[in-house]
Order: sequence, then structure tokens, then C-alpha cells
Amino acid sequence: MQLAVIGTGYVGLVAGVGFADIGNDVVCVDVDETKIARLKRGEVPIYEPGLDALIETNVKAGRLTFSTDIATAIRAAEVVIIAVGTPPAADGSADLSAVFSVAETIGKNLNGFKVVVTKSTVPVGTADRIEERIRRHTTQPFGVASNPEFLKEGAAIEDFMKPDRVVIGSNNARALEVLRNLYTPLVRKSEDIHEMDARSAELTKYAANAMLATRISFMNDLAVLSEKLGADIERVRKAVGADPRIGPKFLYPGAGFGGSCFPKDISALIQIGQGVGHELEVVRAVESVNKRQKRLLFEKLRRHLDGALEGRTVAVWGLAFKPQTDDIREAPALVMIRELLEAGAKVRAHDPEAMDNVRAVLGDRITYCENMYEALEGADALALLTEWQEYRQPDFERVKRLLRTPTLLDGRNIWDPKALRALGFWYTGIGRP
Repeated sequence: MQLAVIGTGYVGLVAGVGFADIGNDVVCVDVDETKIARLKRGEVPIYEPGLDALIETNVKAGRLTFSTDIATAIRAAEVVIIAVGTPPAADGSADLSAVFSVAETIGKNLNGFKVVVTKSTVPVGTADRIEERIRRHTTQPFGVASNPEFLKEGAAIEDFMKPDRVVIGSNNARALEVLRNLYTPLVRKSEDIHEMDARSAELTKYAANAMLATRISFMNDLAVLSEKLGADIERVRKAVGADPRIGPKFLYPGAGFGGSCFPKDISALIQIGQGVGHELEVVRAVESVNKRQKRLLFEKLRRHLDGALEGRTVAVWGLAFKPQTDDIREAPALVMIRELLEAGAKVRAHDPEAMDNVRAVLGDRITYCENMYEALEGADALALLTEWQEYRQPDFERVKRLLRTPTLLDGRNIWDPKALRALGFWYTGIGRP
């Protein structure tokens, strides 16, 4: 098929490359000329394992191209995929201005039947509004569909090429058929494709993310309770997760969740509910717990130092919101760093991939260290916020020598408290005695 993917952010780029890799002709379009120029040179603007090699392969094969000419791309395509950003507005709702701008452009350039697919995460009812805007500019036939993505950053290629489910929502039978054919090479069983109306597909995306976020916040809330009761949340987590009705996934306590999806989608879902007069009390609690959790390590350190943070130096390992990505959106590390700076502390930070992105946000307010051990030099404490592999088994004797005081804050519970305390460290994790 001939596909046009509009938007070369995380979702658009992974989808475009993935569809090209199974034999489709794909043009990825963006209004950002600098980004398109970089992609044409083979430079990938985001860090995602395996994405650079897949882009190179498909560009060489002639199946994947990059362009700023949206009109030409639309006219040549059978399927037009909208994958532009929907950032949170001031009230927490999704900003759909980019989506609707693309819809207007599609309407002005329709030259025959096309399927217009929304991959951006959008509020329920957006497909109807997209259809309305397209119809303002054309009498050509078309179908609108919602096809939410369920990619995990750091494993997006695997998730796209071997999806556990594909959700397709449309009120147009022809659009459903086209998308079913598009996805058939990627699914093992026909029942892995879930067909429904557009509104149900749009809600499915929010429902899935809200459920996963709920599990995380639930366990984080229990972790705080565990500390107060003298229980060990890690033992609790394993036993609870052994129940097959519950399972172990997304039950790991930590310093809070971030990224491009969960925080934004939770906020938008709350707004969606309020828009129809329904208060999503559980979802609101999930958001509240997560905001509190992101401040937990800072509060632990402040109490440990009796509030005396001014003039102290804190080393931070991990800046991305999770391993295997350079994404720092809503990252817990940024919350802690800003709290430390406001308290008068200095920060020395290391991350394998995300330091340039943090530098673009914080500038020179903190020190960026190319080596993880360099970040420890002269520091009064080490806080781990992202569980990159290289942080899992550091040389703790070296860590102790480099730190001014042997203080460890384990925001992901990846280290052994007993072993570290035996080495002379003051250690604190999340919900552990």
C-alpha cells in the first residue's frame, strides 16, 4: 500500500518505519524542515533501540522516504496516518490543534477514496470531528478510523512488529477492511485484531494506560504504607503478583511514572469524564499519588540531612523517565533535580542517553558527567532514578570512596539493602525496611 504518515515524532516514526519494513511504500512527513533534513541524512532524532538500523534498511530499499510536502504525500497515499502531537493544554485536556490542522489539509487534497487514520492519542469523539473538518473541503469519499498505538518506549520495534493486539475503530466498513489488510502481516491470529466503532477505539487507548498507571500508583501507595508499618514492599509485590488474577506486571514500586503517555493521558481522561459530568475518582487518585511519589526521594534526603540541603552536592543516576529511551517528559528525575536546586543544592548527573535533552531544558544549572562515577566526585549522596543496566551492579567500594558521605537513595529498588548497609552505606529505597 501507499502510506503517508504525518508527524515524525515517536509514534509516527516507529509506525512509518514498521509499515515500510513489511513491504509498504511509506512517506513520513513533517513541517519541521530541520528534522526532515536530519532524517534524510540518516540521523534519528530520538533514541529507540533498533530504529536507526531499520530506517537505513528501508530507505536503501526505496520503501521509506521523508518529506515536508504534505499535499503531495496525501494525494499519493491510500492511507493517511495522523501521528502529530496532542500535548496537554493548560487545563489538562489534549490540545488537538495540530490534529485538526492536518485534517483540514487532508480535506483540501483528497483526490479519491482514502482512509484517514488517527494514531495520535485523542479524546473520545475526535474521529467525528476530524470527519467533519475534512468534509468542509471535499466531496470525495473517505473513511476515518482510530488506530491507537500501544508501544513501549525502549521496545517499540518489537511491539510494532509483534503486537499483542491491534485496535481498529471506524464506522466505515471499507476503512475497516483496508486497515485489516494492512495489519494482517503483523498479527498471528485474526482475533488479535479488535474491530469496533471509532469512539470505543479512542476510549480503549485511555482505558489501557489508565489501568497500567493505576497498578503503578497502587503499589507506590502501598510502598509508603509498608515503610510506616515496617513491612517490605518487595516481598508483598512478589506474593501479590503470584496471584494469576493479578499478575506481576506494572507492580514495581518506584519514584513515580513519567513519559509521553501515562501522565498526559491520565490528565486528559479526567477532563473527558468531567466534560460529560462524570468524576473519575480512581483515575484522579492515580494522578495524585504519582505527583506525591515523584517528591518522595527528595523528602527522604531532606529528612536524612535535617533539612540542610543548601550547599550540598547530590549525584543523580538516570534522567530519562525509563531505561532504553532518551525521553525525559514528566521524568521523576527532573522533579527531584528542580527540588534540589530550589533548596540550594548542587546536582551532578549522568544518563547514557538523555543528558542532551535535559541540557536543553535545564541548561547549565546542573553538571553533566560523561562517566557515571564522575558524577559521584564530592557528592554528599547518590540518588538513582532510572534503572539503566549499567547502574545495577556498580563497584560499591568505588562509590563509597568517591562520595563525601556514603548515602544512597534507590528510587527503583534494584540494590540489596542489607549488603549495602553492611558496607557502611546509609540506604533507603521505596517501601523497604
